Amino acid sequence: MAIIENRDIIVVGQQPWDTPIGSNCKDIALEFSKHNRVLYINAPLDRRTKFQQADSEGVKKRVRVIKGEEDGLKEIAPNFWVFYPDVINESINWIKPTAIFRILNKINNKRFAKSVKKAIQRLDFKNFILFNDSDMFRSYHLKELLNPAKSIYYSRDNLLATPYWGKHGKSLEPELIKKSDLCVANSVYLANYCRKYNPNSFYVGQGCDLTTFKNDDSVVVPERLAVIPKPILGYVGALLSMRLDENILIHLAAQKPEWSIVLVGPEDDDFKASKLHQLKNVHFLGPQKPETLPAYIKGFDICLNPQALNPLTIGNYPRKIDEYLAMGKPTLATRTEAMSVFEDYVYIAETKEQYVALAEKALAENTAGLENERIAFAQTHTWEKNVEEIYKAIEIVQKLN
Repeated sequence: MAIIENRDIIVVGQQPWDTPIGSNCKDIALEFSKHNRVLYINAPLDRRTKFQQADSEGVKKRVRVIKGEEDGLKEIAPNFWVFYPDVINESINWIKPTAIFRILNKINNKRFAKSVKKAIQRLDFKNFILFNDSDMFRSYHLKELLNPAKSIYYSRDNLLATPYWGKHGKSLEPELIKKSDLCVANSVYLANYCRKYNPNSFYVGQGCDLTTFKNDDSVVVPERLAVIPKPILGYVGALLSMRLDENILIHLAAQKPEWSIVLVGPEDDDFKASKLHQLKNVHFLGPQKPETLPAYIKGFDICLNPQALNPLTIGNYPRKIDEYLAMGKPTLATRTEAMSVFEDYVYIAETKEQYVALAEKALAENTAGLENERIAFAQTHTWEKNVEEIYKAIEIVQKLN
């Protein structure tokens, strides 16, 4: 087992610690802290957010820190500190990709780094590793400004497909990847993307918390699902037209009227207007509490991930697949480069016609043995394993140097 111990690690990224939703960055940082000292840096407050969200508790807290009314450095667990920078950065993303933007971005980076150095000095962090979770603007210059022993860029989403990140990121992210000591990614697609700019780029997998996804007697199928005719082909998650191909679902429902298609999750406007609502064997069960989702998955005969193929989705690691497999369920998904790691455990389709044929195959051949194999495979995708792969990547680069 690869492990790095008794080191100091600084984590920067896009996800503030005080945001209630979970994130890869938070879970990785917590795993780092089991054997190392970790300083988790929240992004600095920017001027636009300060005014637009002035009444939010998060902004009020940051303003108190900036005014010196509250200490921005908090120890929240053994070996784990969170730092709220005592600076405001300028909101500059509206500026066109010019030399002006780069000058202002460097000023922002210097303010940010100056604040971070205060926390580094207070904790006496030495010879530290800098782990950057896709923070391609605010942390672009941190390698030079903080002088870490190793700088790691972490790619977990194809952010350049979105207008906000793509505007400046199309030039800045490749440059940041290139100057980092190594890059790690949670999907094969993103690892290959990073490798275009830095040969020290590694696929490290994805961690998941699958403790609630257990297909045992403690999980009871909701009554509103239990009364729907079987077989049930189900999807759990947000119903977003940018991420899901509704034509696959329409084709499945039309070709197999004796099957039930069940969709659990909130809908965007496109899905609300979809032809799917006119089909008698398609059932929309709406958004549900996260803790109830295993009960819905238990009631499915086949789990679906009919992913749309576009720049936003093509590189993403499908964490949903691990949740389906952890329940032992036959799972049918669209082929992408990121899905290649699931090849032996998931039915992978390239067309809507293949969805029908593979669903028939999955229904016909499912066994308890196959269910156990799926569960065992899903259980290999832990945060401990994810961070172990990051440690391996660091060790490989250290040997090369």
